[in-house]
Amino acid sequence: MPHAPRSASQPELTALFATVQQHFRDVIVPLWHGPGWNSDMALPYEALDAEHRPLPPQRYRAMACARQLYLFASLIGEVPAAEARAAALFRSLQRHFHDAEHGGWFYSIDPHGAPLDQRKDLYTHAFILFACAHYWSKVREPLVESVLNAALEVLAQRFATDDGLYEASLDRDWSSLDSGPLQNPLMHLAEAFLATLSVRDDAPVQAALTALCAAMQQQFIDPRHGVMMEKPLKAVDNWFEPGHQFEWFFLLDSSPVLRGSTLHASLNRAFAFTEQWGVDPQTGAVGAMLDLEQGGRPRDATQRIWAQAEYLRALTLRPGSEASLLRQLNALAHRFLHAGGWYECLDAGGAVSRRDMPSTTPYHLATCYSGLAEYFG
Repeated sequence: MPHAPRSASQPELTALFATVQQHFRDVIVPLWHGPGWNSDMALPYEALDAEHRPLPPQRYRAMACARQLYLFASLIGEVPAAEARAAALFRSLQRHFHDAEHGGWFYSIDPHGAPLDQRKDLYTHAFILFACAHYWSKVREPLVESVLNAALEVLAQRFATDDGLYEASLDRDWSSLDSGPLQNPLMHLAEAFLATLSVRDDAPVQAALTALCAAMQQQFIDPRHGVMMEKPLKAVDNWFEPGHQFEWFFLLDSSPVLRGSTLHASLNRAFAFTEQWGVDPQTGAVGAMLDLEQGGRPRDATQRIWAQAEYLRALTLRPGSEASLLRQLNALAHRFLHAGGWYECLDAGGAVSRRDMPSTTPYHLATCYSGLAEYFG
């Protein structure tokens, strides 16, 4: 995509991006090399408190392991010991979470390593595919590609439905839980398919991605505003989330395969509506949940760092967005980042409402900063 025109604020924007990148490398990544790493389990703790102490573990999730695998795979060649940590995470993914009896991967294990929630969920499997695609792009080890292929096989044979969508959750033995499809895991599946296509030509994956996006357009896009709903259109008690609109827009607009699709046109059309109702023009705060039946009014006004990151990343693909980029990067840097890490959530008034730092959040910051780095060329 063509980059936005540069203006007099470009030096300020460039300097601010350098500062947040340095914060990521010097503060956030070391949290997960050090206090966030359980060396006995070879897994990241689920979260650290504000003093960098691990919260008492209740579980370990395969999804969190996969997100950290992506994080350290993305840093191979740039951060010392990233490759060793990625290798350890990849081994742990298989050792702790793979279901040798039924195939696929468990949702979680208990603090001692025994299977806990043994259901098979799409969100987890999408992140395993996503992480393995990125990791394989760096190391090109046959074992990594074999796990990537196993994830694709499970997705196609177990989760896929006849209409191009996928079940959100299945029981351990793959029997139905009548979950139906949900937006968020389907978005991350699209992200994982795109990651796979970025590292190899794969006609079945491209066909599955195209069918998925066509089904999302038909079953999840509100025809009035073009926004992506969290549940299928026929579901009761539905809503939409600005962060997910921006996340979908980035995936669609940055992909040569999906750019120009009907789904891309919908999310492009919905961008201004989502900004109007979902972003505070003064603070740059991105709201959590909006009620379309109430004209886009807030349903949950919590401000989450991941939604801030997704809006910022999406703006890199919007023409003439430099002023908004500067505003949003300032909002991220000064409202969410701090000397000891980050604030996960602020309340509607901007006060810190969640001080723990989950192991899953650096994934959002890494993808955001990757989009910004691409913007700056």
